[in-house]
Amino acid sequence: MSRTRELIAALRRDLGEADPAPPAIHVERVPDPPVRVFPSRRERSRLAGEASAHTTALVGIGRVGTRYATSVVLQFQAELAVAHAAVGQVLPDGWAEEQGLIGLSSQVRDHREFLLRPDLGRRLDEASVARLAEDDVPKGVDVQPILADGLSAVACMGSGVELLEAFSEACRARGLTVGAPLCARFARVWLQDPIGAAVGAKVAAILLGERPGLGTGDGLSAYLVFDPKPGNTDGDRNMMSNIHHRGTPPAEAAPRLADLAAAMIAQGRSGVDLDLSGVAGVESGLRPPQVRLPLVETGGDLS
Repeated sequence: MSRTRELIAALRRDLGEADPAPPAIHVERVPDPPVRVFPSRRERSRLAGEASAHTTALVGIGRVGTRYATSVVLQFQAELAVAHAAVGQVLPDGWAEEQGLIGLSSQVRDHREFLLRPDLGRRLDEASVARLAEDDVPKGVDVQPILADGLSAVACMGSGVELLEAFSEACRARGLTVGAPLCARFARVWLQDPIGAAVGAKVAAILLGERPGLGTGDGLSAYLVFDPKPGNTDGDRNMMSNIHHRGTPPAEAAPRLADLAAAMIAQGRSGVDLDLSGVAGVESGLRPPQVRLPLVETGGDLS
């Protein structure tokens, strides 16, 4: 045997080639998993069921294993689509005039710019400033109502005119003078300040489409401010949100907002300084039971 073969044989012996094989270890066979696994569904608790009667929020929706039930996922997707559609809607050209309103516009030029430049949505364009200076627009009124698209033109075109008319009538019923019916396009909340200042109103009230939430793309918000002028902050305003037929209906919101405007004029202030203790229509406590409408018909409770 050559020297090389002797070295290889010695190496194999050192590595244990000559040792007997270790005893075999018995391993229990792991059974195959079932083809499909259906974990038990966790239903909502009694507390969650009672709480859900007072809100349209999703409370105690339950789960299947580690995921939502299919019916819940489908509802989420449908409600998100409603919100996206509302944000993407644009108030058509000439819509205000078709409703008998005076059309105004912010300095925003298109929908994309409206979403990206909220600062421009707070300023009137030159044509609107000139329009408000014309003789057919009353000046020095108690309340100047402004309908606006905001982040939901769907809400503006839906119950916006209804709220504008009901609010204006409620203000007149309380002895307040009301300005011309205005409608602002590509508007943000603070646009009420230059508009109210231009007409010399004591109170400016902007009624605009609010930021859509899940399943609520048609809600309006109302922001009222005493002594409207550029430089006012959110702390100078009072507001009411969720004005729609599944929340606070326009016919119910209008007298509350008119009472709020009357209180601002009587006290000479608004916002955090306004004393709401004696304002009619300002209530506290639980809201009446609400119903969250299903947007998807599944034909059964899918898991």
